[in-house]
Amino acid sequence: MSTHDPNCIFCKIIAGQIPSRKVYEDEDIFAFHDINPWAPVHFLMIPRVHLPSMAQLGPEHERVMGRIMTLAPRLALEQGCNPYPEGGFRIVCNNGAEGGQEVHHLHVHVMGGPRPWLRG
Repeated sequence: MSTHDPNCIFCKIIAGQIPSRKVYEDEDIFAFHDINPWAPVHFLMIPRVHLPSMAQLGPEHERVMGRIMTLAPRLALEQGCNPYPEGGFRIVCNNGAEGGQEVHHLHVHVMGGPRPWLRG
């Protein structure tokens, strides 16, 4: 699996070739605001390594995916989500065309903020 796809929009964002509103970055993870937010707080968390979807995850990705999931609550609060249990946030990861994935670089949406954006 390549660590970078020169045709991938998210790889270009990570490389700084396309501007983004960065939320967080480290050696494994890049997080940035969604350009078409569905909620008052809506950002994406992506691994720096190019993985087309969850279907390509293997044991070697456990650490980075675990870090994404444990970092998400902290970033959600920093970005303006209210604390649990009255507040909260939603994590969504679309997988493949039938799962609604539009950009084929694994990404986790973190969405929250005051309702009424959340339905169902």
